[in-house]
Amino acid sequence: MKNSLITVTALALLAPAAVSLAQAPGIPRSRPQVAPLSAPASALATADKAPASPSMVVDDKLVTTSHVTKIDGVEIRYVATAGTLVLRHPNGKARGHMFFVAYAREGQEAATRPITFSYNGGPGSPAIWLHMGLMGPKRVKMAAEGFQPGPPYELVTNNDSPLDVTDIVMIDPIQTGFSRAAEGEDSKQFTSVTGDIESVADFIRLYLTKFKRWPSPKFLLGESYGTMRSAGVAQELQSRHGVELNGIVLVSSILDYLSKGYAAGHDLPYANFLPSFTAIAWYHKKLPRDLQEMDQRKAIDEARSFAFGEYLTALAKGNRLTMAERQSLAEKVARYSGLSADFVMRANLRVTDPRFRKELLRDRGVTLGRLDARYTGLDADGAGEFQEYDPSNDALAGPYVALFSNYVRDELKWESDARYYTSGQVQPWNYAPYSNRYLNLLDELRTTMAHNPYLRVMVANGYYDMATPFTATEHTFAHLGYEDTYKNRVSLKYFQGGHMMYTHPDLLRALKHDIAEFVNGAKMNR
Repeated sequence: MKNSLITVTALALLAPAAVSLAQAPGIPRSRPQVAPLSAPASALATADKAPASPSMVVDDKLVTTSHVTKIDGVEIRYVATAGTLVLRHPNGKARGHMFFVAYAREGQEAATRPITFSYNGGPGSPAIWLHMGLMGPKRVKMAAEGFQPGPPYELVTNNDSPLDVTDIVMIDPIQTGFSRAAEGEDSKQFTSVTGDIESVADFIRLYLTKFKRWPSPKFLLGESYGTMRSAGVAQELQSRHGVELNGIVLVSSILDYLSKGYAAGHDLPYANFLPSFTAIAWYHKKLPRDLQEMDQRKAIDEARSFAFGEYLTALAKGNRLTMAERQSLAEKVARYSGLSADFVMRANLRVTDPRFRKELLRDRGVTLGRLDARYTGLDADGAGEFQEYDPSNDALAGPYVALFSNYVRDELKWESDARYYTSGQVQPWNYAPYSNRYLNLLDELRTTMAHNPYLRVMVANGYYDMATPFTATEHTFAHLGYEDTYKNRVSLKYFQGGHMMYTHPDLLRALKHDIAEFVNGAKMNR
């Protein structure tokens, strides 16, 4: 993975699924007010000398600005707070400075106003993508249908921000964004499954205390690895800090790496990916005529039935399949994937998603995006087996980084010359105590839901997402718990988009509608 400013690979899962994995978001009106808690934010860096380390600041730093916008035609006045909260050891010594941007609607009673803590994943990604694409009052304007725009880029009012229904706190975990370990502290205490969960939960506890939000209905919203974080943070908040949540929104969820982890003798991922292949081949018009003329959902349903019936059963037979059975199965996999039966046969009936992305449109000379398979790219070697890059990944870096870098300074008045880490500053990630096994935090979520019978979960899935395939998510939640209470408190939503479905304006609107409905229902325990 590239460690450059413009790399967004951390949006998705950085490591292979197996965990020897440790190897493996009207015109705003701004009135800046620097809170008298420490030196002003500009003290972090000046134009005429090298920037001071953020870890040298031992107090919280906050800058607030007041704004007005419109959401669904309704004027919304809100206060934005950009800053860092200090995480401390039990003896009071600073151990880290966590950067955040919070949006609170004015004129609302904090005791009844919902609050949503939101972050991206990676691990190693800051909250810039959800912040400037879904949650914040401003968003990056993408090209038609949510595709890559050309420079110069444009920041527009987000008429579909959920700020009208919930206050929002965008969190950058330590070693992402402007968040850093404190002076003399080892960043490795944060760059692990457990360290990440503990520090984010500690930040939320601090925020609830400092801003007097303990009475508020509380929500988490994470994306990709951020959904894994949400499961752990929910349990940590509940067991260590006494914080009960109303709801959790999982965008492009992955709670069990086993569901998509290729390994010898493990056939589940091939079944989990096949319906995604069908959805993507349908989009690119590569399915047989009868399937192509179907409604996409019907085609997906047919593929799902085959994948978890005949296909998975046959794969379990391994080399006990006869040649006739192999040929018949290859033709059916070809039917639902848009690939040739010959290719499927040569892949031993087991086509991985990287091979699919390279092979499906080989005759057109292009490869598919991983985060969003609607995107296509050009490789130097058209005969190669794997793609050189992810065109859907690279499409987001330029506009998001450029516009956020200006927005945070110009509108939010946060002054710092420190580098805003967008990816790669947390490696190697420590997977202990999950090392040498597949990372799975599903039971942490189940336990939290068992202890809190009011906790609800909403899961947003993109049909063209090959980083967190929707059928793998379905399989995971089918194993959350076997009593109806778990199933009845989980809602699965589907979108004609990829990993970041909100880059498409129509899908952003639909996702906002679902989030608003979920928050309004969960805050009232409905």
